[in-house]
Amino acid sequence: MTQSGPREITTPYRPIPLDIPEGMKPNEFFNSTENLNDLIHNNGLLLNPENLLLYRKALGHSTAFDTSIIYNTSQCVLNPLGRPVRRTQVPENVKHVWNRMNQILFDYMLELYPDPDDALILAGEASLDATWPLTSPGVPSIRMLHNHFIAFPKDELRGAKLTDTRNPNLTDGGQHSLFQEYMSGVYREFFDRALGLEILAPASEADARIGLTGYPQGLPSWEIRGGAAALKDIRFWKEYDEILKGFIDFYRTFFAQVSTRNAPILPDAYYPDAVESVLLFDNDFLKTAKKVRDHCIVDAKYANAIRWQPAFKQLIYRNDEGKLIVTISQNSIGNAITELLGVVVNRVADADAYGKLEPRLIERLLAVRRRLIEADLGDGIATDFWGKE
Repeated sequence: MTQSGPREITTPYRPIPLDIPEGMKPNEFFNSTENLNDLIHNNGLLLNPENLLLYRKALGHSTAFDTSIIYNTSQCVLNPLGRPVRRTQVPENVKHVWNRMNQILFDYMLELYPDPDDALILAGEASLDATWPLTSPGVPSIRMLHNHFIAFPKDELRGAKLTDTRNPNLTDGGQHSLFQEYMSGVYREFFDRALGLEILAPASEADARIGLTGYPQGLPSWEIRGGAAALKDIRFWKEYDEILKGFIDFYRTFFAQVSTRNAPILPDAYYPDAVESVLLFDNDFLKTAKKVRDHCIVDAKYANAIRWQPAFKQLIYRNDEGKLIVTISQNSIGNAITELLGVVVNRVADADAYGKLEPRLIERLLAVRRRLIEADLGDGIATDFWGKE
């Protein structure tokens, strides 16, 4: 029997042919319009009038299937810190198109890998908020909303080495345990009281966990009633947004209490009644805020590491029984979305190895692009590697 535990895989990539100007840090350059232009011309697959760009991941997680949609506002919002970085900041007409793209892409991954024993598939996004200085290590390189669509063949994961469970990218830098160890009860109660979900039903930890990796661990999770068919229902995407709004309220309310004792309810809270009745009258919630506040006052390094604004990863994935699960994590450091499911990706520059795997990957990306074009979700982009159609 294969041992359960987080896996570390090695994924080759072709080195990116871009020179970073002298005096700029890489993560500063990657936010520039120049870099985004390169992303379009060398890796772009499809673009639509809503500025949603489908592209091949140059530094990928998987060579089986790996693509992203980015809300490319680099031409119209030049301030990197002023760009939309989560779905709650996106105009409704853009979000409507984006949700339809998400549904088609996830459906394609399910079609590629109909058996849950063959592949781990996921789609999701991470917070890219300005929660720490741009020059800090681990800061997301492209500060614009983007979604990941990834498939990992399970044979590859079974053959991968087990990785150190103390890896900070897996432990989430301490704030994961902060939420789960001290406030897991009130965290779940707040979601239950505030959201009133119908399509999303609370899932047990056993249902949520991938047996091969043992992850995710301790996160609130929901089963999508109706499975893949529910992704075609706009009500699902509205509930997916409600999960994020509830998370944002919890996170911001907690760190407001850490920052200022007995801070008032935030004026722009999505669920002020539940914030007042559940969070601000819960002793565990307020005791934990005091614990963190007291630590901040005496430990400058600890205080500097805190992300005071909402930092999250939210994703849809398939469990071992084939059910579709939604989960959200309060991530505190720049870890990859795959690590939420116990997959650590070690990227290695190796053009030859990547070149051998590239044709199959591109074939799949172009196949799903055709479906998006047929659904009137954008026009194809030609690069040196593929044409427009």
